Amino acid sequence: MSEEALKILKKKKKQKRIIFASQIAIVVIFLLAWEVLASKKILNPFIFSSPSRIWNTLWNLFQSGELIKHIGTTLYEVILAFSIGISAGFVIAILLYELPTFAKIIDPFLTMINSLPKVALGPIIIIWTGANTKSIIVMALLINLIVSIMNIYNGFIGVDEVKLKLLRTLGASKSQVLRFLIIPESKRTIISSLKINISMTLIGVIMGEFLVSKSGIGYLIIYGTQVFNLTLVMSGIIILIVLSFLIYEFISLIEKKLSNQR
Repeated sequence: MSEEALKILKKKKKQKRIIFASQIAIVVIFLLAWEVLASKKILNPFIFSSPSRIWNTLWNLFQSGELIKHIGTTLYEVILAFSIGISAGFVIAILLYELPTFAKIIDPFLTMINSLPKVALGPIIIIWTGANTKSIIVMALLINLIVSIMNIYNGFIGVDEVKLKLLRTLGASKSQVLRFLIIPESKRTIISSLKINISMTLIGVIMGEFLVSKSGIGYLIIYGTQVFNLTLVMSGIIILIVLSFLIYEFISLIEKKLSNQR
């Protein structure tokens, strides 16, 4: 590696350290300001709670085993709904790509279903599937599936036409075009869809837990609201933020590994 390249690499590493340190500083300053304002009663600690109260609540939940149970329940539901949603979305996107006339027929229906407020379907879902985990998974799928289909399909139809014509001129079959061009060229779109899907899935699962669950982070938040324990509500929100960040980072790690395989 040349000296110039080493300088550029060092500069990038330094920039990453500065960004990371700045992000940590922002979080620390925010938490300290929140704690001080709550302790001085400038912020009402009953309504806004405080970092120390949230920490004590989380610690008590952890000691009782409730924290692991609630996180485990939500994670299980998210992983299940995410796996079904992204797999079904990928398969349906392939079908739409292979059947362009059918894709044009159902396109307005997909748009209508996607724009429909899913909470409005909550009571119907509960009646159809029962007040159980199935309702939560169905709610999550209603939110993440259409988005996955549309994103992946748009990635497929956005592939370079010149490359398509070249493969077809060389006598490639539809399956070969799909396998060796469409899917590889849509890798970034698929990864992007994964990121969107996981966030949509988490939203759907929490909405479902608000309606029917007896455990999970959504249940923790809704129970805290019902008993006016806003520290418990804030604790649930903090858990969701951390969980969302960890899941997003996991997807980003997959993206980096796939990018390195080029």
